[in-house]
Amino acid sequence: MAKDFDTDAAARDKLLAEAFRHNEPQPEPTDADLTSAPTRGELDLEERDSFRRVNTTMRAQDTTDVYEVEYRKLRLEQIVLVGVWTEGTAAEIEAAMAELAALAETAGADVVEMIYQKRDRPDPGTYIGSGKVDELRTIVAATGADTVVCDGELNPGQLTALERALNIKVIDRTMLILDIFAQHAKSKEGKAQVSLAQLEYLYTHTRGWGDTLSRQAGGRAGSNGGVGLRGPGETKIESDRRHIRSEMARLRAQLRGMKTAREVKRSRRQNSVTPQIAIAGYTNAGKSSLLNAITDAGVLVEDALFATLDPTTRRAALSDGREVVFTDTVGFVRHLPTQLVEAFKSTLEEVLGADLVLHVVDGSDPFPLKQIKAVNKVISDIAEENGANVPPEILVINKLDQADDLVIAELRHALGSDNAVFVSAKTGEAIDELSSRIEYFLNSLDEHVHLLIPYTRGDAVSRVHTHGTVLAEEYRTDGTYLDARVPSLVARELAEFSVAD
Repeated sequence: MAKDFDTDAAARDKLLAEAFRHNEPQPEPTDADLTSAPTRGELDLEERDSFRRVNTTMRAQDTTDVYEVEYRKLRLEQIVLVGVWTEGTAAEIEAAMAELAALAETAGADVVEMIYQKRDRPDPGTYIGSGKVDELRTIVAATGADTVVCDGELNPGQLTALERALNIKVIDRTMLILDIFAQHAKSKEGKAQVSLAQLEYLYTHTRGWGDTLSRQAGGRAGSNGGVGLRGPGETKIESDRRHIRSEMARLRAQLRGMKTAREVKRSRRQNSVTPQIAIAGYTNAGKSSLLNAITDAGVLVEDALFATLDPTTRRAALSDGREVVFTDTVGFVRHLPTQLVEAFKSTLEEVLGADLVLHVVDGSDPFPLKQIKAVNKVISDIAEENGANVPPEILVINKLDQADDLVIAELRHALGSDNAVFVSAKTGEAIDELSSRIEYFLNSLDEHVHLLIPYTRGDAVSRVHTHGTVLAEEYRTDGTYLDARVPSLVARELAEFSVAD
């Protein structure tokens, strides 16, 4: 029988009343009332093992319970965030929890409590340990939450154990990110990619919520398990897996057809002499804002995670008159689910096919160097899988108008002024400097050629003037002599006219 997740209405009202009383002005808490935040010194055993809370504002409880969520998009309401602090400083774990809260709010949820615990490693059975599960159950009851989100990828056993202990829905970071992608995907390809990623995740986690999907009973014939209890449970799970496999095959075939069209468009761009520039970086770092600041593209700009899932390509002219093509790509995030990396491979390959990558970093983030590391890891993994080289990049530290001066000073020291450009896409600060950096880099890709073109090939002379920089031009008896800098593709096309200096 499926486990009933609903609580008694009267009991819930009483718990809610008690929970909201906690929001009334209270005397200053003492050490006994509230566990102090971790310090740089070594924590004692009790403090190290205890839950720590991150301040959050409690919101009104929506008593509508939704648990019809087997293979559909998750609907999150009042949630409690739970993390495990295994390494790093207290500031780093709180920044990670704040990012998880931003993910939850992007998915449409209200965060009523954020807690984390110091452990050497997550508990293999319940993620936080059986003792802390009892404490978490008390917190869930007091806040009236109907969902718990864990900052990590849980295995099916951990999910089942937590749901049985808490009597509410439990999801992990991967499921949360998949839900956000499902909400934000707009194009047909983007929706198919998200659906495939969700099914790949659910295939390894097929179990139903609570006891919705009965399992095969254990034991030998005549014992507690019995022959009659084995068939139905196994049939249900296997039928669900067969359905998922067939749907995954259909989506892969659909994406292969879309990939062909994308590759044709990409091939046309690569055969063009117009330089390709990809804008990549951490989610909500301001990539779309930067694209608008440079090109006036007018693409969607939203202060939310994963606002851009479908690549946006815009043509623009730099100050020297050179035309370039900018592509705004999907953002990355810490511990990006492998299912999403696989499903969005064709989109992420836009980065590998670029002549230059603008790696946008959120300068207002407390740990921007960690963002850089996370993005570089995803890009290098994709390049290794495709046997390609990572394109050259220019680091763009964005949101200079919001960044902390100490963080910017740390970045300047770690990266050096020659390797990064500090800009504000919102105010336009240093955008001209970034454009100059792009021009300088693209000029370095040009080849210096000496050409003697017959007078009958005026089209070739025109091509050099259009796509290159002519340093010297002479009219000789056997043709037009040109000393110029041109893109590599143009140099190869006109190789037959090459002469010695």
